[in-house]
Amino acid sequence: MARLRKDGRLDLVDTPAQADAVMSGTAEIWITGYVSRNPRAPSTTEPVYSGFLSARVTSKDNEVVWSYLVTPRKFAWGGIVHDLADNLAAKLLEARTERRDTVAGGHSPDVAAPTLHGAGATFPAPLYQMWFQSFQEQQPNSRISYDGVGSEAGIHLLAEGKVDFAASDMPISDERMAQLGANFRHFASVLGAVVPIYNLPGIVRPLNFTPETLAEIYLGKIKRWSDSKIRASNRGVSLPDTDIVVVHRSDGSGTTFVWSDFLSKVSPEWRNTIGRGSELKWPVGNGAEHNEGVALMVRDTPNSVGYVEMVFALQHQLSFGAVRNASGQFVRADLSSVTAAAANAASSMGSDSRVSITNAPGPGAYPIASFTWLLFPRDADAAHKAAMVALLQWILTDGQKECSELGYAPLPREVVKREVEVLSAGK
Repeated sequence: MARLRKDGRLDLVDTPAQADAVMSGTAEIWITGYVSRNPRAPSTTEPVYSGFLSARVTSKDNEVVWSYLVTPRKFAWGGIVHDLADNLAAKLLEARTERRDTVAGGHSPDVAAPTLHGAGATFPAPLYQMWFQSFQEQQPNSRISYDGVGSEAGIHLLAEGKVDFAASDMPISDERMAQLGANFRHFASVLGAVVPIYNLPGIVRPLNFTPETLAEIYLGKIKRWSDSKIRASNRGVSLPDTDIVVVHRSDGSGTTFVWSDFLSKVSPEWRNTIGRGSELKWPVGNGAEHNEGVALMVRDTPNSVGYVEMVFALQHQLSFGAVRNASGQFVRADLSSVTAAAANAASSMGSDSRVSITNAPGPGAYPIASFTWLLFPRDADAAHKAAMVALLQWILTDGQKECSELGYAPLPREVVKREVEVLSAGK
């Protein structure tokens, strides 16, 4: 509030009744470790912090008009509280100045909708739960439930007709749909990032990972944190001479697909021996179910490394590293770097949104980013199809304004426009 008041472009009032819009949010700050800034007194230490600040702005009608989540910048002055406040205030003022036009079609008609039950990816599950609640508040006739059981399980449930829609972090090929005896429509719903998480007591500076290092850790070729290849990209960090405990998904997972899709692009050995997929024959490591399970195992296991969607790293206060991208820069996942990864996605999309954006070009692009998709059958009955179309129209327009507060990036405007046109045409 102090940053916004100092800027002067927004008027701050005393009560919600006086306001045109209301901002609310959450923040968490935690200690990642301690460091001594005085070599003559190494026992005198100061805490090092990490955290996030998340906010949404709602109108008088209680509709979300903007949201965002910020994490600490690489180079920050004045402490984490000032850094997060400055960063969020700057993003809000930037959005206020841009006044971007929205894609038409955000207000779906109030329909007497049947109950929709979906299942699938855990990658976007926190967002989907919030979205479906918001949609039901605006459409009281609708009833939507969702089970985060993993992408692979969700796809099978949809193919067997046990759910009305599925969520997947991997696009389903025509060949795979033929094997399943199904035909799904794909709609990208949001952007997210898979991040390398780790538990290294005493390491307070975020680590840098090269693609080759990540591949060799998961191939079992790099076995210790003190390996020269890890040290080469983390000069000045006192890495422990301990074994690396590798953690991976044990269930069929779209997050694993994104992770292995990236490694297949950057490591010929990975591509030729392991490949990409939702279920892999892991050479090393311990398995855990769902993003939540991997996050908890890494949190509870010193010297471990794993991979999860960014929001799970933040929720469990886990350290996650920067990854070297196709332009040679080490980039840490945040909303800006994930958005940059999808900048050119629309131009490479065909008649649907099935496209990979891992290892995307661009200096600011985070390399392990992905769309996540909602799937529903082309042969759905008229009532379920109308309900799904209404939900998707809301997700592609109004819903995009809500996703950033949870750490997911909204779809590029060009992608939204393309999908709304396809949805309206019924293709």
